[in-house]
Amino acid sequence: MIAAFSGWNDAADAASTAVRTLIDAWNAEPLCDIDPEEFTDFATIRPSVRLEDGVTRSIVWPKVSMWHASTPGSDVILVLGPEPSLKWRLFTEQVVGVAARFDASMVLTLGALLADVSHRSDVQVMGTANDDHTIERFDLQRSRYEGPTGIISVVHDACTHSSLPSASLWAAVPAIASQIPSPKAANALISRACEIIGTPSPLHVLHNQVVAYDHKVEEMIEDDEDLREYVERLETMGDDPFGLDNPNQLEFDFSDDDTDDDAEENIDTLVDEVEQFLRDQDSN
Repeated sequence: MIAAFSGWNDAADAASTAVRTLIDAWNAEPLCDIDPEEFTDFATIRPSVRLEDGVTRSIVWPKVSMWHASTPGSDVILVLGPEPSLKWRLFTEQVVGVAARFDASMVLTLGALLADVSHRSDVQVMGTANDDHTIERFDLQRSRYEGPTGIISVVHDACTHSSLPSASLWAAVPAIASQIPSPKAANALISRACEIIGTPSPLHVLHNQVVAYDHKVEEMIEDDEDLREYVERLETMGDDPFGLDNPNQLEFDFSDDDTDDDAEENIDTLVDEVEQFLRDQDSN
């Protein structure tokens, strides 16, 4: 089972784009839907109105759906939809129940987070798991994160209690491009997920979108000196988006710049300027 949930766990739509791409590329067939009524705050995640034949109006409800696909490596259940707002434990029981019903050998979740990384670098993907066998088999790590969490962590907790192997893949998305959907990060997630389940990855499907993405981000920073300096600084510092070298330090350390005694204040100012730039882009 490969699952992604839009919302809090899905920076730049990378995880949801990855699963949606697999659904299309593998010609997956609908399997079932999870009734959204108990799990969704419709004032937050609103349904949509659709016109059929330009006349008949119908409501499209935001729901988590599942598909089945047969690949050269294995049969796969694909799960996609918005992160639920309510009754997370009951929701995860249904997800894990479907995995158990079809004797899934593993639950693999996809996520994406914003990080201080350059869009010009290869997308970094970190994989985590809770049991030693899965960690060793797929060269993953044991997550040491503590703090607020999303539905993905709750799903993995349910898998642990059900003795169902599970793993989580996270892609690092450039913070300066947070409002631009990232097919580049989606491709990185697809590549690692397919490597784990042992099937060829359909990376060619997103090739043109990846090229367009790189071009769009380059255009965004081209006429902004602060953004250019920020990206250049990222490239000289090297990427450690998941704090692997120092788990307690998740930001770049600019203290080696002896000419700037107010580095921390300058970093905050630069981040504010980047965020204001992105807001200005939206208003245009």
